[in-house]
Amino acid sequence: MPTTATAATRRKKTSRRDEDAPLIPILARKVREIEAKSQRGKLGPTNRVKFQVIAFLVREERARVKADAELGDPARAELLKRLDGVATILAKTAARDTSLIQLLEADQATSPVAKRMRRDWLLESGAELAPEELIIVDIAPVQAPVVPAGIAERQVTPASVEARQLANPFLEPDLTPRAATTPRRRLDGWELMGPLYKSFETGAGGAVASMDLPPAPEFDHVSPKGLEVMVHQARFLEEVRAGHRSFLLADEPGLGKTAQSALAASVAGAYPLLAVVPNVVKMNWAREVERWTPNRRATVIQGDGDDIDAFADVFIVNYEILDRHLSWLGSLGLRGMVVDEAHFIKNLSSQRSQNVLALASRVRERTPGGNPLMLALTGTPLINDVEDFDAIWRFLGWTTGEKPGPELMEKLDATGLTPADKAFYPEAREAVISMGIVRRKKKDVAADLPDKLIADLPVQLDDEFGRSIRQAERELGERLAAKYRRIVDARSSSGSKSLWTGTPGEIDDDIIRLVANNELEESKAAGTGGDNVFTMVRRIGQAKAQLAADYAAQLQRSVGKVVFFAKHIDVMDRAEAHFASAGIRSVSIRGDQTSTARQQAIDDFNGDPSVGIAVCSLTAAGVGLNLQAASNVVLAELSWTAAEQTQAIDRVHRIGQDEPVTAWRIIAAHTIDTKIAELIDQKQGLAARALDGEAVDDSAAEPVQLAALMHLLRQALDGS
Repeated sequence: MPTTATAATRRKKTSRRDEDAPLIPILARKVREIEAKSQRGKLGPTNRVKFQVIAFLVREERARVKADAELGDPARAELLKRLDGVATILAKTAARDTSLIQLLEADQATSPVAKRMRRDWLLESGAELAPEELIIVDIAPVQAPVVPAGIAERQVTPASVEARQLANPFLEPDLTPRAATTPRRRLDGWELMGPLYKSFETGAGGAVASMDLPPAPEFDHVSPKGLEVMVHQARFLEEVRAGHRSFLLADEPGLGKTAQSALAASVAGAYPLLAVVPNVVKMNWAREVERWTPNRRATVIQGDGDDIDAFADVFIVNYEILDRHLSWLGSLGLRGMVVDEAHFIKNLSSQRSQNVLALASRVRERTPGGNPLMLALTGTPLINDVEDFDAIWRFLGWTTGEKPGPELMEKLDATGLTPADKAFYPEAREAVISMGIVRRKKKDVAADLPDKLIADLPVQLDDEFGRSIRQAERELGERLAAKYRRIVDARSSSGSKSLWTGTPGEIDDDIIRLVANNELEESKAAGTGGDNVFTMVRRIGQAKAQLAADYAAQLQRSVGKVVFFAKHIDVMDRAEAHFASAGIRSVSIRGDQTSTARQQAIDDFNGDPSVGIAVCSLTAAGVGLNLQAASNVVLAELSWTAAEQTQAIDRVHRIGQDEPVTAWRIIAAHTIDTKIAELIDQKQGLAARALDGEAVDDSAAEPVQLAALMHLLRQALDGS
């Protein structure tokens, strides 16, 4: 990246269009895009780079304008004022997400992606660039070790693994010729990750995000005796048989993704296979492997792995203990890797995600031909933002995070289009889908699956506890309103016009968002201390506990088995005590159970007629479990995400269910609970737009917690 001084000299001699500073309108447009994105939550990697480049170019352009002797003083003052406007929006954006402040350093925008973005914007403005600025060479990637130095001392190697390595100390050599260099492509100079995300964010093309699959064969050749795959499963397996090896299997929950994965490994001969799964479903994974591929052995890794069968075909490990097994798993010669509930790795800064991505890279390196079976399974790949795709695409090898991988780049190049063409976006979406996105909805592939209904049951919190909750809500709203008024008064007294363009008495949405975002960050830092949105929602859950448990007990007496979901342990405890006093036998599924105890609870609920209710943790039992012995679900507490709610309900609404499913949401009337339920319903739109091609309103793109706080603040301002 050139220095500001040299850039100022060079830019002075550039050809201009119809104004003195043609770059400024481009920066203004780009910064508005960043601002809109930040208002819906924290910025992802692509937009953070865009933020860096805007800041760099604002500094560079300001230096150029100040040094341009051809400009008159009025013109110079006008241009500097416009640049100050861009800088003001950058500052407001950084105030919403304080992690952006460090990106304002002058030497930050130096990555190849940032350099390409800067070059493209300068060319768009009509600038003439030096040859060395036109050609930007990618930095050779540094291969990260599978085992980071920080956790090297925690590595274990079970004795049985050593026995396997001694029995077969050599991996099959990979004799596949590799290209010495990657040929240059037409799109090599373009920044492409932002346009790829945008192509899904807008639902470009309007079709379900699912690749074309072969028809199901006339005869089922893969299922063991006594079992039969469904048509949608058979079509997926035919694609594996045809040689495709990387998939984002995004079927809706309950459509048998575990069975498809076990059979795909068999069809592809992808053994040894590693399955990285949530702790709650490890035992179920072992059962499904045994059920669908009975000639293959599965072993579940517990703790240090002392009891594993190192000669097994399928190794099953949970995210929490993967870090201590990276060393031997990386040298085992894996031919396939499955990541179940793949949205768990969306946070790229977490050690969990880094472990999975490092191991996936090693698997691709060491598999003969470099084409292992890689499966990312999740019915809810998008939680808050379309950039939730980022980690999953990296795991599958489709992108590096900064740019598309070679295969995807070839597909994009074949379109003959660039991001400057409107037609590029539907074509780009289709190119990514063809890499291996498979998305089927229950209503399309399981016509015999019964309906699902979500019914809200408002309850009145009329006791002293309920009144104290409503009072706490009012006090929180007033506290937020006081902060809002202080900001407005300070701006009015300072005479600032750059940050306030509304009329007196009009509510400023930007200030509302700023106040709510600051409160949310403070609440996260405070945790369970003090009065904030998190402690308030927990108190609402505690207040509803008895009412929800009583309703579940009545429901059980009339309809049979019921699944009761709660978010907090104390709510679960109160419910279980109520069921016991009512003479109803219940089982509990929690995060602190052993896998054996959890599976026993599931078996008892599904198979023992005397067990009437399963009391489940929303976080520990919301994924991967089959509880279809019930057709009624009671949600005693609301989640912060639509995905978590959907996952919970789909423990019951899945293949094997033969009755209509009803989920009863217990809502505390006249509290923030009502607004949270409304926001959760609106959040369903993200996946519908990006994956299912539906035209839906995206007005609720911000996190539920932020939107709930903004609602409280608006209520307080309206009331005053």
